Amino acid sequence: MRRVESTERTRRLGPDVMRALPRGMVDTPPGAPAGCRRSLTELARWEWRPADGGDPAAHAQEFLAAHGLAAADLTRPVGGHTPTGVCGAALYVSAAAGAAITAGGVRRAAGAANPATTLPEVAVVVYGHTAAPAPTRRPATDWRLDAWTESWTERQHADAVRAVQTAIGRGDVYQVNLVGHAAAPYTGDPLPVLARLGTLPGARYGGTLSGPGWAIGCASPETLVEVTGGRVLTRPIKGTRPATPTGRTELLASAKERAEHVMIVDLKRNDLARVARTGSVRVDELFAVRRWCDLWQAESTVSATIGDGLGLADLLRAVCPGGSVTGAPKLAALKQIAALEPVGRGASMGALGWVAPGRVNLGLTIRTVAADADRLHLWAGGGITWDSDPDAEVAEAAAKSAPVRATLAAG
Repeated sequence: MRRVESTERTRRLGPDVMRALPRGMVDTPPGAPAGCRRSLTELARWEWRPADGGDPAAHAQEFLAAHGLAAADLTRPVGGHTPTGVCGAALYVSAAAGAAITAGGVRRAAGAANPATTLPEVAVVVYGHTAAPAPTRRPATDWRLDAWTESWTERQHADAVRAVQTAIGRGDVYQVNLVGHAAAPYTGDPLPVLARLGTLPGARYGGTLSGPGWAIGCASPETLVEVTGGRVLTRPIKGTRPATPTGRTELLASAKERAEHVMIVDLKRNDLARVARTGSVRVDELFAVRRWCDLWQAESTVSATIGDGLGLADLLRAVCPGGSVTGAPKLAALKQIAALEPVGRGASMGALGWVAPGRVNLGLTIRTVAADADRLHLWAGGGITWDSDPDAEVAEAAAKSAPVRATLAAG
């Protein structure tokens, strides 16, 4: 595991790019215990980029173990083995890294490059506690966000939807999630603005994570995977309407949305079956309507009893990248995504959350923004099926990004 090399490179980046990303504010990683958030202090970190080589899932598990957070067997009872002062760790896995480790570490088509070039593809940050609580937020001084530049036009987006439908007609796939990207130059400190994303209504995984030359802000409502008490669960979201009484009625009555949703629920059942005790996978809740900002979204809960000896690396290989943001079958959908999306998914459509003794809680990084030294990056999209309307899919992606853009513009 190339922990030393990656850490040294991260430190070398500091003098060149840290001026654009001040670090006077403590990150609040999604899933971190609420009572600990103001007292967290970084103890160690490891970042992975493709040039480092190796299996990032295995490396992340090894790095956690080296710092007292054993993750090789998530069924092991929680004991007093964690070193004094270690609270837990933030874990970030990009969509590209998830695609690289899926199917037991087999590397798939990489697709377009990550537009935030300083952003790692995997990051693990181990935290302890400090006696003097640090500020989790500070004023956004001298903040300015310029106009967004889209990675594709509305027509190009709609044409990509039609290309997916053609692939469905050939029998290549059943469903593909298409994601567009936009970037906007900024001046000032982005961290306080990114932290505000976590206050958006329905942001179950609201929080931030940052490093030298990069930062991520998340307002995700979706659980990619959660492990606690010997059980594993996921909460896929698929199906969107405006958060009005009419929108709720339309969502519940839509045969298209329900079929699309159930397809992903089946995919997630298969994902969990790879790490679960035989016969233990169940759907606890199907097509429940939840609210995120001004949108209704359909969510289900799928759970299982975890198999003996399940480690974090195998868990990541089973659930990454998330089925609701890839499609079905997953590997065939990834090929379509690599061919059709003009810009890499970067921080979006991956995983971000918390690992602690006896607990893993990772959100799917939808409604997520990344900052590099001079630009913010935002992604949004939706699932495409045979009966999708291309113009409606373009409008849905815009509706998902609108609350995020408004929050960032407000500074």
